Amino acid sequence: MKKEKIKWGIIGLGTIAHQFAKDLMLVEEAELVAVASRNLEKAQEFAEMYDCNNAYDSYDAIINDANVDILYIATPHHSHAALTIKSLQNKKHVLCEKPIALNFNDALQMIQASKENSTFFMEAFWTRFNPSFREAFSKIKNGEIGEVKYINADFAFCANLEGIGNRNTDLKLGGGALLDIGVYPLFLCYIVLGIPNEILAKSNFHKTGADMQTSMILQYENAQAILHSSFVSTSNIKATINGTKGRINLNTLWHQTQSYTLTIDEQDEEVLLPTKGKGFTYEIEECHHCIKENRIESELWSHQNSLELIKMVDEVRNQIGLIYPS
Repeated sequence: MKKEKIKWGIIGLGTIAHQFAKDLMLVEEAELVAVASRNLEKAQEFAEMYDCNNAYDSYDAIINDANVDILYIATPHHSHAALTIKSLQNKKHVLCEKPIALNFNDALQMIQASKENSTFFMEAFWTRFNPSFREAFSKIKNGEIGEVKYINADFAFCANLEGIGNRNTDLKLGGGALLDIGVYPLFLCYIVLGIPNEILAKSNFHKTGADMQTSMILQYENAQAILHSSFVSTSNIKATINGTKGRINLNTLWHQTQSYTLTIDEQDEEVLLPTKGKGFTYEIEECHHCIKENRIESELWSHQNSLELIKMVDEVRNQIGLIYPS
């Protein structure tokens, strides 16, 4: 018996949307039925590339498309809240790219809209669903490396910083390394150790006021973490969780890793768990599971998880003095 497909729409057709659409095609129960950009030609080219019938030059048009079950929102950070809330109010399920919003208050309104409309909503933290991450996290929770005492994680690459309206540097778009990539190391610490007692953070800034380098120390009652994000240098993009009995490395590129290494008594065991596609497939499947179960949130990455993480991000912003115009 042929399974009924869940019909997807995509808002915002940049690089990550292309990666997502490719993985969407690998999920048997998913069907891309509509895409939207502010540029009709761009929308039409995208739609043709992924065998999609409907291309819109209006976000409202795709939100009002009765054939769409769930919308993947991949626009710049500053528009996440408004588009998500409007979609939820129109009874569209939503998977919204990280970061969930520019701040805690916006995120809270998004989640309230999900609850008020009994409609599924999840922040697209794809790392949470990565097979290597899930298995490594399970081993950590089971105590295989003992009590976690220290986490070290970075995410850095040389980004394009030129041009007016560049999303990496434009504060109106929520630009800066913190929101774009710094959220990943913060996510790791939050998942493993929870909310820290104290955060210390320092940044170097672009001339626009967006952070280009941000380093963070997270202080827990019995543990510490040192984290870094940057648009102006490269790094190994590797994460290490260190415990009293051993350690786990989430191997490069750790946020989308294909493997992890478990070290006990200085003996290394590398575990390979290649992803299906780039790895967006697993959060897509989680969305399908929740929708079929009539859930408005995921148990693996819940509304509360998103709220607590963005509150940590807000604290870093306060520490470094980063203010968005909105």
